[in-house]
Amino acid sequence: MLTLAFGGVFCIEAIYNFSPAALDVQLGVLVFTTIFLGLFLHLQLPRTKIHLSISDAMIFVALLLYGAEVAVLLAVTEALVTSMKLRLRGVNLSALTIALNGATTAVTTFATAAIAGQLFGDMRAAVNSLDYLHVATMLGVMTTTQFLFNSFFVAVYTAKKTKNSIWNEWHQTSLDVLVIYVCNVLIAAIILYAVISISAVLALIAIIALSTVFLTYRRYVDDVKTSAAKAETAERDRAEQAEKHIEELKHHIHEQDRISKALRESKEKFRHAAFHDALTDLPNRNLYIETIRFLLEKSRTTNGAPFAVLFLDLNRFKTINESLGHSIGDKLILHVAKRLSNLIPDGDMVARFGGDEFAIILNKIHSVDGAVKFAELVSDKLSDPFTLNGKQVFTGVSIGIALSDPAYEDAEDILRDADIAMYYAKEKNRKYEIFDKSMHARAVTLLQLETDLRYAIDRDELCAYYQPIIDLDSLVLTGFEALIRWNHPRRGLVPPGEFIPVSEETGLIVPITLWMLRSTCRQMVEWQKLSTLNQSLVLSVNLSGKHFAHRDLVSQVHNIIVETGIAPQCLKLEITESAVMENAEMVTSMLKQLKALGIQLSIDDFGTGYSSLSYLHRFPIDTLKVDRSFVSTMENGTENGEIVRTIVGLAKTLGMNVIAEGIETIHQIHQLRILGCEYGQGYLFSRPVPSEEALKLIESRDRWQQFIPSSIINIPAQKHEVRHLRLAK
Repeated sequence: MLTLAFGGVFCIEAIYNFSPAALDVQLGVLVFTTIFLGLFLHLQLPRTKIHLSISDAMIFVALLLYGAEVAVLLAVTEALVTSMKLRLRGVNLSALTIALNGATTAVTTFATAAIAGQLFGDMRAAVNSLDYLHVATMLGVMTTTQFLFNSFFVAVYTAKKTKNSIWNEWHQTSLDVLVIYVCNVLIAAIILYAVISISAVLALIAIIALSTVFLTYRRYVDDVKTSAAKAETAERDRAEQAEKHIEELKHHIHEQDRISKALRESKEKFRHAAFHDALTDLPNRNLYIETIRFLLEKSRTTNGAPFAVLFLDLNRFKTINESLGHSIGDKLILHVAKRLSNLIPDGDMVARFGGDEFAIILNKIHSVDGAVKFAELVSDKLSDPFTLNGKQVFTGVSIGIALSDPAYEDAEDILRDADIAMYYAKEKNRKYEIFDKSMHARAVTLLQLETDLRYAIDRDELCAYYQPIIDLDSLVLTGFEALIRWNHPRRGLVPPGEFIPVSEETGLIVPITLWMLRSTCRQMVEWQKLSTLNQSLVLSVNLSGKHFAHRDLVSQVHNIIVETGIAPQCLKLEITESAVMENAEMVTSMLKQLKALGIQLSIDDFGTGYSSLSYLHRFPIDTLKVDRSFVSTMENGTENGEIVRTIVGLAKTLGMNVIAEGIETIHQIHQLRILGCEYGQGYLFSRPVPSEEALKLIESRDRWQQFIPSSIINIPAQKHEVRHLRLAK
């Protein structure tokens, strides 16, 4: 505030003491030049913070030529104009700062004029005397005074901001300020010499010329600065861009590493998934086959140790899965996998192929005995009960064994042979079977048989044979059982025992049976049309248990009845005892629907299965068929006679009639008549015959009476009735 006060006083005094006589062209040039140069002519010395301005030199000239009043006013005006210019350019200068700059300039200029006046008296007289030494001395004193005052003010102002001592600030900035004032005094001397020696106009011209050169140089310097700034900016941008690219590259490399790691992990997971079972995490078929290939190659090239391949299939797994649920089935598979893994020696392998199939590789097996002992161990361990959800579940295993051999060229071949041996074990209800070449030959034969059977219907190779069913009381024909035959183009008639099991296993039994049913119903309708006596003939057709897995069985039978025109009561479907009992609830429902069509139902081979009396009375059955194994031995006084007696009594109790199969002797007829069996069939009456011969049997429907002794035919009917009543009780 003290600086502002003194500055204001000095400005007022300068205005008050200013003489209008001082106004001339030279002063005008001086004022214009000072303001102009103060606005535009600033030059920064290279590699320093020093800014030179010719306006400072012009203040010295004004002080020497016009005295303190003009110098003070000119200095304050130049300072205020320069401050305003900086403010307009965006420099943050407050009004107080601008006033302080003007006041400081006024104080330092006034002090310089006062000291120089005291030392040298009238400075204008000294200038006019052209005493250059005296003028130079005055300029030196003025410069020193200006330097001391200005540097002091700058140090005080800076120290106030930085909180440093005034001395430290003065010491740091004094050299730069001194250089500025030395340059200013030299410029002032040159300008003063030009004004005195030449003229004001020429001095102005010189100043203008110098200013032009200066401005050109300034423009050049600014261009250099601008270019340097642009280059620096560009370099900084490039550096920033490079740094950005480096960061992006680092990020990209990091992402690549992450992706590579993820890909490696994913690859490992996919590889693991490709070679391992999802449920048990055991090796799967792919890894198992690769291992066998490696062992076969090793055995061929380095005489590697022999090994054994075991193929395992769980028994009753389908029943467990369907009755207890798939979740229990999965748990059973997991427990089996764990037991097998615990049994496998180091270096051997157990794999799961899916479903209930497992396979084992035993290395260093030098004899069949080693593989057999291990198979027995596996069978014993898996026969122990499994506890699943609090329930004990029992299963077994069928094992096929195949030993390595130099003759094996492919891994699939040895696995195929182990699979074939496993099916032999399952078929013969054994724990294990060792593969031999005859098994493969049979498998190839069965495969060819299956292939041929698939074309048998289309090629019209199937045909029906008919075995007569006789009323044992009157020995008169009552109907036929239709039996399928296959007339193979190369092998001739193929026994049913060969192709029926194949058709059951492959599911071909369903279309074959439907063909058989349609064909024989159509044939029976033709026979019935020949005579009214034939209207009561009954056709019996065997129905496979596989049919009950098809929901459309009833509709298929109904369609055949409608299509062929056979009377429903003249059609009897025969179902095996085991097929009925496998799924009693579902079969009962379907049998009732079949019965609703008006057809008859019969249980074939009764006594050989596992019928439950609690279910049997619920089935809508018309006939029980006694198996030939009981009939053929009943006359030897064995217990089979009692079995037949029981079956007949059971049938009468349940309101059913009885047909005996396999009758071959007259004595068997006699016994069956005594037991109350109504119907029979067998070689005694006729073998199954083609339709042409069956027609001859129809034409002489009582022909068997002439071969049977009259004593058998004329057994009193009353005896039969008594026997029936006693058995019913």
